Parts: sequence; C-alpha cells; structure tokens
Amino acid sequence: MDLVIDLAGRGDRAARVYHALRAAIADGRLPVGHRLPATRALAADLGVARNSVATAYERLAAEGYLTARVGAGTFVARGAEAPGRRHPVADPLRPRWSRPPLPVSGTGAAPAYDFRTGIPDANLFPFDTWRRFVAAELRLRANSPGTYAEPAGHPALRAAVARYLGVSRSIRATAGELVITNGMQHGLDLIARVLLRPGDVAAVEEPGYPPARRLLEAAGARVIGVPVDDEGLVVDALPGAARLVFTTPSHQFPLGRPMSLDRRTALLDWAARRQAAVVEDDYDSEFRFSARPLEPLYSLDTAGRVLYVGTFSKSMLPTVRTGFVLAPAPLREPLAAARQLSDWYGQTPVQAALARFIDEGRLARHVRTAGKAYAERHARLLAGLSQIPRLAPVPSAAGLHVTAMLADGDSTRLTAELARLGVGVDDLAQFGQPSTAQTGFAFGFGAITADRIESGLAVVARVLSRPAPEARRRTA
Repeated sequence: MDLVIDLAGRGDRAARVYHALRAAIADGRLPVGHRLPATRALAADLGVARNSVATAYERLAAEGYLTARVGAGTFVARGAEAPGRRHPVADPLRPRWSRPPLPVSGTGAAPAYDFRTGIPDANLFPFDTWRRFVAAELRLRANSPGTYAEPAGHPALRAAVARYLGVSRSIRATAGELVITNGMQHGLDLIARVLLRPGDVAAVEEPGYPPARRLLEAAGARVIGVPVDDEGLVVDALPGAARLVFTTPSHQFPLGRPMSLDRRTALLDWAARRQAAVVEDDYDSEFRFSARPLEPLYSLDTAGRVLYVGTFSKSMLPTVRTGFVLAPAPLREPLAAARQLSDWYGQTPVQAALARFIDEGRLARHVRTAGKAYAERHARLLAGLSQIPRLAPVPSAAGLHVTAMLADGDSTRLTAELARLGVGVDDLAQFGQPSTAQTGFAFGFGAITADRIESGLAVVARVLSRPAPEARRRTA
C-alpha cells in the first residue's frame, strides 16, 4: 500500500497518517474489506514511529472506517466508503474527438435465439489443439532471453499467412509484404496513421461497417458515405477528393452482396487516376457456400493502390486478436514503424502458435469443418426468411450473416420487440447514417445452431405478422 504523506517539518505525524488513510478509503483506493498492513510494517514503510500508525488506526476504527479482527488483522469497514471525488477544475481537458462506444456483438447474456452478427461458433473450434500449440510456445520461450520482437510480426507467421492467402484466396504474397496486426481494426488504424492527414477525405460504404467509419473520424479524416447497390460500391458517387476508400468487396457489410467484376475494375481505375488508396477488408471470405469466389481487388491491382486487410477473428475466434495488412511496397516499412510506435509488436507466443496451426493444416481443416456447419445454417436461414412475407432476403454466397430488407415498418422498434422475446438480431439502420438508414435486419448464424433457426424465425414471423403501426392508423 502506497501512501503519500508530507513529513517535512514538525507536527502531529499520527494526524498526517490518519488523514492520508481516510482520504484513501474515501476515494476508493482502499476498498471495503481491504486488509491494512500491520502497524510495524506500515511505520517502517512511511519512516514514522509505530505509535503514530497505531494512533491513526485507533482513531479510524473509532470513527467506523476500520474494523479489527482478532488474529486476522485490520480491515476497511463496510460502509466506510464516502463519495470522495476530485474537485472539478475550472478548465478541464477536453477531447479533440468524442463519441460513445459502439455496441459489441457477443457481450452480455446470449439471447435464446442468437442471430447477432460477427460471432463465430466457438464450439466448432479445436480448443485442445490450439491450447497445445500455445502451451508449447510458452514453454519454449520460458527459456529464451527476454528480447523485443519484430514490429512487423513473427517471421514464421508472416510466411505462413502468405502461403495461406495463396491457397485460400489465390493471392501472390511473400512474408516481407505482410505486417501482422491485432485484427482488422488495428490494421486500419495503422493505415490511417501512415496515409491520412487531419482533414483528408475518406470514403466508406453506406451502409457499412461502423467501427471503420468511427476510426477514420477519430484519425481526423472527413468521412463521406458512398451508396451501395446490387453491384457493390457505386464508384461514380465517390468524392473526387477522397484520399482513401474503405470497402468490403467480397461480402459487403452488412448487405452481403459481392462487388461485381466491372465495379471492381472501375474502382481500381478510379483509384489509379485519383492516386487514392483502397483498403480491401476481406473479413469472412473463407466461408463460401455457392458460386466461384471473385478475385480480390489486391490481385487485380496493377497500380499499387490496394491495401488488403484480414483477420482470423471469424475463421478462428475473436479472442485470437490477430490480423494482417498486405500493402504495396512503399508502405510496408512505414506500416511496421507505425506498429512499433503504437505497441511495439504483438504476442509472440500466440503468433508462433498460429504459424504452426496454419502450416500443419489445422486452420484449413477447421475452416472446412466449420464451413460445412455454416453452410447448413445458411441454407436453413435463407429458406426460413423467404417464407416471412414482410422480409426480402438479400442474396449472399459467403460469410456468417444474411440481410433481409423490411417491406414496411420500423426495424429499430421491431428489433427491440424481438429482443424482449429472446431473439437477438441486428437492426440494419445501425449500419448507416440517420439520413440514409435502411430498414431491415442482419441475421447472423455463427452463434445459433441449425436446430434453433426455425424456431427463432417462427418468433420473428409472429412479430412481423402484426400490421405495422402506420398501416393500422391508415385502416382505422
């Protein structure tokens, strides 16, 4: 326990110890039930006579702040905490940018029918195998010198990710072209640090991924939403001053449509003419259920304008917290330097374990196994949604969610009503700005088993079978 006491000059040192302890109890630094040091030990730490500490303890006990238990020690008494707070300052520090935290899928108690997006099925993951790999790396590094690691990431993991991208996405990459990150969001943060100045224009899909918009805003960019149609991002609507474009072409978030080849080509031509960067988020393309996957923008790019970001949060688990950035040559060293400045490097044992997990084929095996389970859920979900009259499912062939547009009614109100009935689903309006918000729902199927989908959708159908309030008013 550290107490700051001014012992300079003469005066009642017992009183000084008393006031320091009472202040620590009042502001919560010494919580209820905390065991205080013995008087001899605290006196030695403070450099005062033991009698001064004993006197302070006795006074605090008499006032109800402390309680002594024979043979156990002295403890902070229940009810001793007081609303002690720092005095407000006349001119407090104020943030340059401030927004409330975004809601996070997967936190809190799971609903009975969990259709929330962005949650893979942890029950499908081979925890025992992963635990062995991580434990082996921890044992190995227990005997190694405590040195710092490379900011760009563990060399073996960068090489393994490069090979994995070649097999899974037909992307030609080398270890030297990759920077390992703590997920996609971290990668986008590094990109923003390297490419954007305050006031630069960044374009995002509308509707789109809210954390990406928030991050770019926090970086000082002027963020402009660009509409999405049946072919993906509308390139003709891109602002001419955009320095960076963030897009999800393989499985647009949240609508789920892939970007057409013509639109991909148009976007790359636009970026080359405008000398802009395109950040391609390929967030859950490992899970495909039909159709041939379209070639990534990164593979089509001949002008060095595309940065490809990915994560293992969906193919493995969000808690792995590992992703990567595949960038054009001039940006690789600056991205690694930005990583070094932000947090030096990632968790070396986890990165080394992931390298083995990939190289021994465990990740590919897990993706195949999980993909079969997700394919069944995807099919059941699409079939069930197509039977609900007010919903129009958006065709999708990949990922872990399906979006359904609502023909009429307030999707925000209906989402809240469904939550009260034990159905967790994401309101489509939360993925767009208020002026352009669309009505509908995003149904995830990573956190719900196949045998629960029909009964969950039955609740949705029952709620949607009631006429919308607007329709009731018209018929009244």
